[in-house]
Amino acid sequence: MASVNKVILIGNCGRDPEIRYLPSGQAVANISIATSSRRKDKNTGENIETTEWHRVTFYDKLAEIVGEYVKKGRPLYVEGRLKYGKFTNKDGHEQNTCDIIATEMQLLGGREGMGAPGGDEGGGGSGYSRPASAPRAAAPAPAQRPAPAPKASSGFDDMDDDIPF
Repeated sequence: MASVNKVILIGNCGRDPEIRYLPSGQAVANISIATSSRRKDKNTGENIETTEWHRVTFYDKLAEIVGEYVKKGRPLYVEGRLKYGKFTNKDGHEQNTCDIIATEMQLLGGREGMGAPGGDEGGGGSGYSRPASAPRAAAPAPAQRPAPAPKASSGFDDMDDDIPF
C-alpha cells in the first residue's frame, strides 16, 4: 500500500535564514515559518487568531536560494515532508522534534527591493524546487489555437497574446 508524507505551508518567514555547510560541502538552511488561523469564539463572538510556528530545513541549491532571497517577514509557499526526531536537552530531558524537510519553495508577494531572479515585476513569485531523483515524463504540449481573424485596428494588433512570463 502506498503512503504519503507531504506538507504544504503558506506563511511568513519568522527570522532570517541560518545557512551552514556540511563537511561534504552540502548547503543547509533553516528558517521558521508562521501560519495563522482565525476563528470566532462561540461564547463571546470575539475573533481569535492562532499562530503556529514551523521549523523548515532546505538542502543543496534550494538552501542557497533561501539564503540569498528569503528575509524575515517574507511570505513563502513551501512544500516538503515531515521528519520526527528526538534529542536530549542540556538538562538531560529527552525532547521530541518535528521538522519540515522542504523540497519546493516559492517566494510570494512583491519584490520588496530584493533582486528577485527572472525580472519578476511584483505580485507574483519565483518558484524553486530541489531536483527530483527520477526524471518525470514530459507533459504533452498544449494544442495551438488558430490565429484570430483581423479586426479593426486598435493600436495593439501586433501584440502577442502569449506573454512569456
